[in-house]
Amino acid sequence: MITLKKALTLPKEEIIEFKSDLKKKINEKKDIGAYIEQLTAKEISESGEGIPIAIKDNIQVKNWNVTCASNILQGYVAPYDACVIENLRQEGLAPFGRTNMDEFAMGSSTETSFYGKTKNPHNINCVPGGSSGGSAAAVGGGIAIAALGSDTGGSIRQPAAFCGCVGMKPTYGRVSRYGLSAFSSSLDQIGPFTQNVEDNAILYDIISGHDRRDSTSANIDYKKVSNNLNPDRKLTIAVIENYLESASDEVRKKIEESIEELKKAGHKIIYKNRLNTKYDVATYYIIATAEASANLSRYDGVRYGNRADCVNLKEMYKKTRGEGFGDEVKRRILLGTFVLSSGYYDAYYIKAQKARHLIKEQFEEIFREADLIYAPVTPSTAFEFGSIKDPLQMYLEDIYTIAVNLAGLPAISLPIGFDNKKLPIGAQFIGKNFDEQTLFDGALSLERLLK
Repeated sequence: MITLKKALTLPKEEIIEFKSDLKKKINEKKDIGAYIEQLTAKEISESGEGIPIAIKDNIQVKNWNVTCASNILQGYVAPYDACVIENLRQEGLAPFGRTNMDEFAMGSSTETSFYGKTKNPHNINCVPGGSSGGSAAAVGGGIAIAALGSDTGGSIRQPAAFCGCVGMKPTYGRVSRYGLSAFSSSLDQIGPFTQNVEDNAILYDIISGHDRRDSTSANIDYKKVSNNLNPDRKLTIAVIENYLESASDEVRKKIEESIEELKKAGHKIIYKNRLNTKYDVATYYIIATAEASANLSRYDGVRYGNRADCVNLKEMYKKTRGEGFGDEVKRRILLGTFVLSSGYYDAYYIKAQKARHLIKEQFEEIFREADLIYAPVTPSTAFEFGSIKDPLQMYLEDIYTIAVNLAGLPAISLPIGFDNKKLPIGAQFIGKNFDEQTLFDGALSLERLLK
């Protein structure tokens, strides 16, 4: 698979040929289940002349079915393009096929999808991660040159780590959420999946910028990072010690080996500790489910997608939502409704917001001494399907990623090696708010050191 940087220089006729070859590769690897449906000749034609980019099924593409991998949105056709899709088209790229995901981005394994599971391209018995598992598997499996996903609590970085590609979550507000189906509005961010760090910076530049249609979009000066990448910068990098303690032996070993490479390259390494990750998990799942409960109330059988057969309004609401949502989505809606209910709002939701502020302050304290933070992405490599049956245990797969979203910080996951089963191991850099330049510089430095 050629790089995005190379593809952007291809003449028109070679792009068309590349798309045809890509369709063949997708058919050859259809058992991975990265795409929700097979790409058709009509879709290839409608995608225009641009470089093909895979799109997660919760990002609006005009005239496409966009379902968030849920039964409740079957039949819905997007009437407009998301801001990021407009940006792609303006820069000579084109949306090219919908990728599978956990239903409404709720999950860490892409097993909750209405369409069935996506498989890890390195071992089809293992999960690709989630919720953006389809996008990660497509790029990691060589059937997408690049892809877009969304990251609410690690949903780009975790599957990127499992599938051996580069995945980046921008600073909250840097990329417009206009056209992204909302899960948790104060946490969601669209971000890129690519084969390498430089491609990731290029795609990040394309989708970033202020959008007046998104009230949370940051209206600040923007300077492209891909033109100014400097892997030779010497940075102060903070390693979170208590993160390493709870990682598997193989993940910890690879992280420690990469730290030594960073030291040899002249980067200064300092060691810090953070709050126990159980506070991150509790805070995240209170805030995220509360916002999900509010956001998903719009799916009621009246305005979008499916409507169940019924005899009155009350039955329509109950049957449509009961039949339309999967178990995990129902679980999170119920939890979110509970923490927002009278008598529990102060005990749970208000406390979670205070804890969120504490988490943000702790990151700010570390960044007074460091340019970047370096940490694992996941406690272990990709796990096998069905090996985690307890929803609470599944939530712990996000212990290293969710604090980043709570603080609104940018972060990037990149592959640093493999375990003894030849499954990818990923690590992440975390940056200061709106300092994506330093984030990409550090990631490019490490990528080159490990080649």
